[in-house]
Amino acid sequence: MAYYEGIRVPWVPTREELLDYIMNLAKVRRGDVFYDLGCGDGRVVIRAIKEGASRGVCVELNTSLLEKARENAKSEGIEDLIEFVNEDFFNVDLSDATVVYMYLLTSVNRALKPKLERELREGTRVVTLDFEIPGWRPIQVVKVSLPTRIATLYLYVKGISDVPG
Repeated sequence: MAYYEGIRVPWVPTREELLDYIMNLAKVRRGDVFYDLGCGDGRVVIRAIKEGASRGVCVELNTSLLEKARENAKSEGIEDLIEFVNEDFFNVDLSDATVVYMYLLTSVNRALKPKLERELREGTRVVTLDFEIPGWRPIQVVKVSLPTRIATLYLYVKGISDVPG
């Protein structure tokens, strides 16, 4: 269990079956700098690098999970393309991100919203799993049937989703 800004956030890994959907929704491509806020074992960033992102940033408060992410990246031979940041993501500068992935709670997304609005550049894609960013309008919503539930992915674009409409 990690705490971000005093909010308890459990680590629930993003299911492997969702990675294709996340990469397609985010339109991951060469030149992207892909951030995962609360990266856990690094699976999403690792996949982004394999899809062509130029650089990945794994932000994780839990040291043992971050070490697992590093080991997983090393076993794939791509650890030199990923920065591993052991820090509360509220304290990490996101200004070079072109894609941000978040599988957090709505309350955390709400708390992160001012930071995203302040630091992200126009056109930065933000993908969230299951939890919306309150007050932002998603560009696209994808529902994926899993064996035990329906997962919902939201795509936001800075400069479009965050502008009052």
